Amino acid sequence: MAASDRIPEYLTGSHQLTSTVVFTALFSLVFTLLISPYLRYVWFRLGFASPQALLTLVFMSFSLIILAVSKMLMFAYCKKHFLTFLQYIFWCIGEAILISLAYAVFTLQGIDATIIPKHDISFVRLFVSGMGFCVIGLGVPYLLSSFFFAVEDKNNTIKLMSFGSITTDEAPSLTKDEKITLYDNSGSLKMVISLSNLYYIESDDNYIKVWYQDSEGTLKQYMLRCRLKTVEESFIGSDLVRCHRKYIVNFDKVEMISRAKDGFVIELGMGGIDPIPVSKTYEENVLARFNSRG
Repeated sequence: MAASDRIPEYLTGSHQLTSTVVFTALFSLVFTLLISPYLRYVWFRLGFASPQALLTLVFMSFSLIILAVSKMLMFAYCKKHFLTFLQYIFWCIGEAILISLAYAVFTLQGIDATIIPKHDISFVRLFVSGMGFCVIGLGVPYLLSSFFFAVEDKNNTIKLMSFGSITTDEAPSLTKDEKITLYDNSGSLKMVISLSNLYYIESDDNYIKVWYQDSEGTLKQYMLRCRLKTVEESFIGSDLVRCHRKYIVNFDKVEMISRAKDGFVIELGMGGIDPIPVSKTYEENVLARFNSRG
């Protein structure tokens, strides 16, 4: 795993980011309240209504807002771009810097207002002290959350089998018809679909939408909990090709690739399907695949 590698999608989903913020807030609250009585320059207090307890509540609320806004921005950024491990680390360091700056400002303002006992301490020293707290208060819950989501993702990996045989109630076919089987996170079989009826698969956070044509020729969708990355890795070498962070298309259904205002788009041979965008990351592979078709 290199610093320039793309961070796993399971760390930047809305559910994961929300859970990380909540867990970090609870962990930091317990940690600071347990350790603050033993440190000279730490003034956090909770309990009876008092100016110092109120200042503690305001500071922690402000820090929580910083984390929440940061994760919202991260989620929005990752919907359009890829985040590398190095970028993720610097992003987290930026959160720690903002909270540490806020800690230094709150402390000095509290001293000036006589809410906090007077100490002869500089802004820089307060900032460094705040960074020390953030290393543990943010670093530990971030690492624990990442480990938990990595294990959860591994355990929930969809069992996808391409071109495999499976017992169904479908009438036997005289021609070879490749099948795709989709399982949910619990390992239960949810869908068996002919590749010839599949048009594209769309990511929707931690779910996927499978767009297909039913026996009457109507375009329908089926949703199940799954990562698009799992689909991509499971069908390498097939007609299912990743063209965008949100889309995998069945290349057997591609009628045309044309240039649009923001890049290339894929036209599928089915009414009611809007052009599907091709992102820069996958552009070269998609165009090469399209040009190599006989």
